[in-house]
Amino acid sequence: MLQKAKLDSIAALDPSEQGTFVAALFFGSQLLVVSAKYAAPPLLLDKLTRKDYRDVYIDLNSAAVAGTKVFVMDQNADGLVARPAGAQPYDTWEQANKQTAFNGEWKKAKISEAEYMKTFAVADERYAKMLALLAAQAKQGGSGSW
Repeated sequence: MLQKAKLDSIAALDPSEQGTFVAALFFGSQLLVVSAKYAAPPLLLDKLTRKDYRDVYIDLNSAAVAGTKVFVMDQNADGLVARPAGAQPYDTWEQANKQTAFNGEWKKAKISEAEYMKTFAVADERYAKMLALLAAQAKQGGSGSW
């Protein structure tokens, strides 16, 4: 979608949580998405207005309010996959400084399959909301269509 819009990054304000933003960076086949509160929202709002989406992504990744950052590494830019087939790269989800690799190996992570799938369901739902905000921003900003 970002390729069609000729963008390598996109960012948006999250209206459901005051001071929270979401941003994505696309390169190769990876989509990196971050959501977090930012201590100085007016600075990021100014960057959004200027469509400096990459700068918003960098700021959220490096200077998020502690404990608010969610980071997703979508390896094939195809949404989260709970159990990748064969040697496919796996997606990761990080929230509250806890990272989960969605590689189907819950035993190695020392958790139950049920706990693994619950974490996946929560991550997948939140990720879908993050992507919806970014898609709406792309359409609203006239940056191309997804």
